[in-house]
Amino acid sequence: MDLESVIYKNSVKDGSWKTVLILAYQSLGVVYGDLSTSPLYVYKSTFAEDIQHSETNEEIYGVLSFVFWTLTLVPLLKYVFIVLRADDNGEGGTFALYSLLCRHAQVGLLPNVQLADEELTEYTKDGTVPMDKKNVGLGLKSVLENRKVLQRVLLVLALIGTCMVIGDGVLTPAISVFSAVSGLELSMSKEQHRYVEVPVACVILIFLFALQHYGTHRVGFLFAPVVLTWLLCISCIGMYNILHWNPHVYEALSPYYMFKFLKKTQMGGWMSLGGILLCITGSEAMFADLGHFSQLSIKIAFTFVVYPSLILAYMGQAAYLSKHHAIESDYRIGFYVSVPEKIRWPVLAIAILQAVVGSQAIITGTFSIIKQCSAMGCFPKVKIIHTSSKVHGQIYIPEINWCLMLLCLAITIGFRDTKRMGNASGLAVITVMLVTTCLMSLVIVLCWHKSIFLAICFIFFFGSIEALYFSASLIKFLEGAWVPIALSLIFLIIMYVWHYGTLKKYEFDVQNKVSINWLLGLGPTLGIVRVRGIGLIHTELVSGIPAIFSHFVTNLPAFHQVVIFLCVKSVPVPHVRPEERFLVGRIGPKEYRLYRCIARYGYRDFHKDDIEFEKDLICSIAEFIRSDTSESGPGFESFEDDTKMTVIGTSASNSEGIRMCEDDHNNNNSSQIEDSLEVRVVKSPEIVRKRVRFVLPESPLIDLGAREELQELMQAREGGMAFIMGHSYVKAKRGSSWIKKLVINYGYDFLRRNSRGPTYALSVPHASILEVGMVYHV
Repeated sequence: MDLESVIYKNSVKDGSWKTVLILAYQSLGVVYGDLSTSPLYVYKSTFAEDIQHSETNEEIYGVLSFVFWTLTLVPLLKYVFIVLRADDNGEGGTFALYSLLCRHAQVGLLPNVQLADEELTEYTKDGTVPMDKKNVGLGLKSVLENRKVLQRVLLVLALIGTCMVIGDGVLTPAISVFSAVSGLELSMSKEQHRYVEVPVACVILIFLFALQHYGTHRVGFLFAPVVLTWLLCISCIGMYNILHWNPHVYEALSPYYMFKFLKKTQMGGWMSLGGILLCITGSEAMFADLGHFSQLSIKIAFTFVVYPSLILAYMGQAAYLSKHHAIESDYRIGFYVSVPEKIRWPVLAIAILQAVVGSQAIITGTFSIIKQCSAMGCFPKVKIIHTSSKVHGQIYIPEINWCLMLLCLAITIGFRDTKRMGNASGLAVITVMLVTTCLMSLVIVLCWHKSIFLAICFIFFFGSIEALYFSASLIKFLEGAWVPIALSLIFLIIMYVWHYGTLKKYEFDVQNKVSINWLLGLGPTLGIVRVRGIGLIHTELVSGIPAIFSHFVTNLPAFHQVVIFLCVKSVPVPHVRPEERFLVGRIGPKEYRLYRCIARYGYRDFHKDDIEFEKDLICSIAEFIRSDTSESGPGFESFEDDTKMTVIGTSASNSEGIRMCEDDHNNNNSSQIEDSLEVRVVKSPEIVRKRVRFVLPESPLIDLGAREELQELMQAREGGMAFIMGHSYVKAKRGSSWIKKLVINYGYDFLRRNSRGPTYALSVPHASILEVGMVYHV
């Protein structure tokens, strides 16, 4: 099965109500696992130190009022009704907002951008209209496009949000599992509990991360039932506590109790907001996981299931605590103390399963966002394994998985309490929301073309709420909040150093590319012997001849009869349709047999790394030869402009194009018939001969020159394919500042040596790879 086609088909969502309701049900397990876990630790973290539960109940009522309005204003109003509309062709998250801005304001820092990219279907599919010249947003757009400093600030802002999501991927599993296991405290003494809770949590975390390489699709069908069972459980317990202990607790939903709370507790109440903040942990997942579902399904699931269940759960806990003031110790203010004793053990089991599901969702999200960063040139290349051939987005990154596990264990063993874990998690969550608010204000003006006054109102209203929580979290810097800052700083340095080094390397390639006149002066033979075979030269350039090619021609006695300059690039859209995958063109006259092929991928696309990519590549060249109507010959026009490219789809998407078929025949006869060209291909290292055919569409009007060129392409294919890659050594040029030398000579060089090469070359035999070292002085 072609995973590429499956991914594209899955991205087109059916709008029927049955499909929407099924997606809403499935979203419970993927999107709301983390958010639904928060009742386990919100009250416990809030009352940990800064405020005390008193006989007047002003504290508990105030906290409940804050929780209610925070859940109403941030997840419900901001995300459900506003932010979800800012999707990038169905995809969400920080990079989706950044991608939208890159397309509408030309503020992206991806180096190899082409005008042809703007003709992609998903590039303009959001249906935006041209901006009115009198619109204030046009001035903002002009300022952003002309100021490189502002573009870098925008990139850093997006990277900070991304880094905090990765930090949340470390903290959420730790606090979720630890809080779920803390239910054991009510069945044993505090001394015994101390020696049981941490080991049990660590065992569950190790088990969770060890199962990641199997993929969530094997147990994913259990996620939605677990979350739904958990939501029904906490809502029923909440309803019981409300009716049994305090039916009038609903009065605390009035904003007046927030005022009374802050008036009485003052500084302590403000500092306790860091614990209240945890009630919206996981809200960003509604937007980040939008690509797996639809806007309507996520809205239905939250508005009619998750939101009322959480409100009932928090009201039930508050009702119970309002009638129980004789608390033996602070660790008894928690979720489990409000659970009727007869059902505590079943609830504990469900809570642990719920914590695992919530952790699984954030771990998978971390893998996904690192893949997006890598595609956008902001993270070193890592090994990405697709664990499912049917489910879009199911990936596994071994290096990141084990790093997350070690960091999770370190947090769990080092902190050993939900208070400091909550402080750390809260800061990571609110920082991501602040970044989303800032980027959304720009989207409102630049993408939606709304009034700048509306954008100011948006950032002022929601930014004020989030800034209040941010300040309360930041004040806890020494009590755990330093963890997400430290983690984000490390990942931010890695991302920016990689992006900066990649950008400088590309600028060096552009400045040192070979002139086409030099190539024309060599003649069709390039001044050397042309032998059978295909030379595939990897380059980042989308135009011109890379300097590495001149090294080959001047230092090697022979070269391949067909040369393909391959560029695998990312474009600022989530997906590129298979029928728009390749851009193919010539370099020089036809008789030179030099081709340029640009493979375009979106930041959420699956990169083929097997033999299918090689087949698609050869078929795209063959299809270009068949459809090419240009002429060449002595005295023909100058070939200075090699940017004329033809859009060619993958072989699976182009039913009317040339297809390449392989038959297991030990037949030494090659044949050529009217509708197909056949040639034997020897697969190395096995001595197995395969007959490969280019099957042409019906009534192919192909001239003799094109047939000869196709025949020569297949003869080259018979000779085998060699992957030629430059092994670059990037050094800062003389006279550079010490900071640049440190970044390039040590930082970028270390990351380059420990990152992976192009994905399509991973499965190529080492005998077919030729690496040539080059020193880049940037």
